[in-house]
Amino acid sequence: MKNATQNNQREFSFSQENFRFLAGLAQARTGIVLADHKKDMVYGRLTRRLRALNLDGFAEYCELLQSDAGADEVGHLINAVTTNLTSFFREAHHFDHLRDAVLPHVTGKKFRIWSSACSSGMEPYSIAMTMKQAIPDLAKWDAKILATDIDSNMLNIGREGEYPAHELEELPSQYKPYAKAGIKPGKLCVSDDLKKLITFNQLNLLEAWPMKGPFDAIFCRNVVIYFDKPTKQKLFARMADILKPGGWLYIGHSENLHGISDRFELFGRTIYRKVK
Repeated sequence: MKNATQNNQREFSFSQENFRFLAGLAQARTGIVLADHKKDMVYGRLTRRLRALNLDGFAEYCELLQSDAGADEVGHLINAVTTNLTSFFREAHHFDHLRDAVLPHVTGKKFRIWSSACSSGMEPYSIAMTMKQAIPDLAKWDAKILATDIDSNMLNIGREGEYPAHELEELPSQYKPYAKAGIKPGKLCVSDDLKKLITFNQLNLLEAWPMKGPFDAIFCRNVVIYFDKPTKQKLFARMADILKPGGWLYIGHSENLHGISDRFELFGRTIYRKVK
């Protein structure tokens, strides 16, 4: 009775069958598992798409996604259901470890790092700031950061490097010089020397990876919590393959590799090192 009443109050009809179809499509394309309690979230995030497409309900939306005409719409679906919670220097101990335990031991002045679920770019810019502070002559290095995400909207924000002023105003004092006035009111922008270190590319972690590596370190934080165990096992095996021997892996605060991979050794809170 509750579901029927709720549907009557909604702008668009949204059946359990519609939800299961969308959840199944999202999992097949991204690995993200949308449990039943996510139904209201999916409805809320997709209603703007139905309005934009002038559709009458989710049944019609599901039909569109199954048609040739709906091929481009799958990208909008993925953007809508992807969670993008981020901030500068989130889980700060990872950046401290990168600064203190990793960068001082790099040889050959060459360094490659991958921010694998970069969202709006705050993570790779935090990595870039850490590198700039830790290596005074970084301009003479062959140093690059690859930043990837499945959400094209978030990548566009990252490329622009412009954020609400309060996000950059709250940076630790040593990093404040890397913020400058933005073009839009109430915005600040990261400095151009940070942007030069980073390449933003769209990437679905479940599909083919065009880059070959090897990487010195990979940030894969707060993304696999949405994956099932077999997907996690495949993902971290692929990441181990693309890391250098002894390379570093940083994962999210609620994640761990217990029972997932034996190719990494725990070296600190959510910090792993490749061992094989």
